[in-house]
This record gives sequence, structure tokens and C-alpha cells, in this order.
Amino acid sequence: MSARPRILIVGAAGQVGLELQRSFRDFGEIAAVDRESVDLAVADETRDLVRRTEPDIILNAAAYTAVDRAESEPELAMAINAQAPRVLAEEALRRGALLVHYSTDYVFDGEKQGPWIEDDAPNPQNVYGVSKLAGEQAICQVGGKYLIFRTSWVYGPHGANFLLTMLRLARQRDRLSIVDDQFGAPTTSIELADATYNIVRQVIDGDAGAHDGWAGLYHMTCSGSTSWCGFAQGIFARAGKLLDGKIPEVTPIASSEYPTPAKRPHNSVLANAKLRARFGIGLAPWENALDAVVEQLNKAASYQS
Repeated sequence: MSARPRILIVGAAGQVGLELQRSFRDFGEIAAVDRESVDLAVADETRDLVRRTEPDIILNAAAYTAVDRAESEPELAMAINAQAPRVLAEEALRRGALLVHYSTDYVFDGEKQGPWIEDDAPNPQNVYGVSKLAGEQAICQVGGKYLIFRTSWVYGPHGANFLLTMLRLARQRDRLSIVDDQFGAPTTSIELADATYNIVRQVIDGDAGAHDGWAGLYHMTCSGSTSWCGFAQGIFARAGKLLDGKIPEVTPIASSEYPTPAKRPHNSVLANAKLRARFGIGLAPWENALDAVVEQLNKAASYQS
């Protein structure tokens, strides 16, 4: 491989894709594509993309992530979340390239009492989770040099996510009712991208050993856990400046009081011990990661004003 590998970032306009462009900017020659340039639901377009760009590293941050809408669009969700990763894996194998792919806590049913480990049996409860599990399985079946990172509750300073939604609603309402019986680890796009960079650098430099040792599936989330309500309260405790001191009253509610088309798991907490043991990498506690994102948003707001 050349000193500066060719890196293909798929889903470059999404919140993780944007941060990957930042974290890998000095590592190689980046080709960043989004849905305006390639339709991942069309296998031939996905295949042609890889053959045209000839990457050494493929970072697949693209996904169909509309969890509720997926219930009525299962074919599209499967095409983007399962078929496209299979094509990327096949093309990566053909080239001897490294494929990095992101999956989700929603592959589990949420019924376990403690944190989920990689060897726990998946049992997705919605179409989105089924499609993401199928993508994982497709990549594993193809084999080669691949890393699958399951993560959860992803948010950051850009894109559409829970943090930015809470800030928007806080400006519009005095009271908010937030689900308090679903638990997970809020994980920032910044932490994900930086951890991915550090692991890929180990792999490319040979520090991680042969791919038959490091290739596989890992959980990658910020440490600790909370509920959606606890996450919202954590946001408002830090975002007073962004909201001009207008902090809404937060009322905890049960999932049954906020029905959605797609069923969500009650326990989405993922154990990260395997990632730490193999690569020596651990993401920040979710509270610290939230501090960093709010600080970034505060700086951006100060700059604009």
C-alpha cells in the first residue's frame, strides 16, 4: 500500500461521514460521496463506485436510519443496509481493501439485564434492526479485511439527531415528555470517527497484526449509560447558553405513553471490552463527550453572533 492510502468515505454528508472526513483528512487521499453521487439501493452503482475510485480503505458511514419509516419501506431499508454492504464487502475483498462498517444496538431485543456483548444472540424487533443485522451477516459471509462497529444513540454537532432535536424543541416549548425506560449509551460522531481513525491506523501500520486476528465485529460506544430522559436532562443542564437560559421542564414517561411504528429495545447498552482488549481503544464517558459537543456548538454560536 502507498504511503497515502486512497480512502473512500460513503455517506459523507451524514453526521459520522462528516467527522470521518475530519479525522482522516491528513491520513490519505479522500474520495467522499453521498446519496447525491451514488444510489446505494442500486447494486451496480455501488459496485461501480468502488471500481472507479479504487480505494485501499472503505469507510461506510451510509445507512437507511429512518427507524419508523423503515416499517413501511422494508425493501429500501434492506437494499441500503444489507445489499450495499455486501457489495462493498465483495469489492473490498476483490481489491484486498479494508472495509469499515457501522451497525447498531437495535440488532438486539433489549431484554437482557446487563450490557450486550458481541457473542449475544441478535433478535431485532424492527425492520431497521433486521436490515442492519443482515448487513453485518453479509459482510461476515464475504470475509476479508473488515471491521464492523456496532454503536448506539449517535449524535453530534451536525445532522439530524436527538441533541439538535432537543435544542429545537426547547426553544419552542416550556415542557417536554421524554421516554425514561429505554437505556443506552449516547455516542458522539466525533468519538466514533476518532476511534475509527486510531484503529484503522493500527491496522494499516501493521500494529494490529494479521487480519485474521483483528477482522470482525466490535461494540463501539461511549462508556456509561442513561435513558432518553436522562440524556435530555444532561443536554439541558449544559445548554443554557445555547437556549438563552430557557430550560424546559422535563417529564419522564414510559415507552407505552409514546407509541411509535417501530418497537425500540428497552436495554441498548453495549459492552466495549472486546474493542479495548484488541485495540486498546475506549471512548469517552457519554457525559464528557456531550460536554465536548455542547462546547463546540457554543463556539459556533459565538462565532456566528
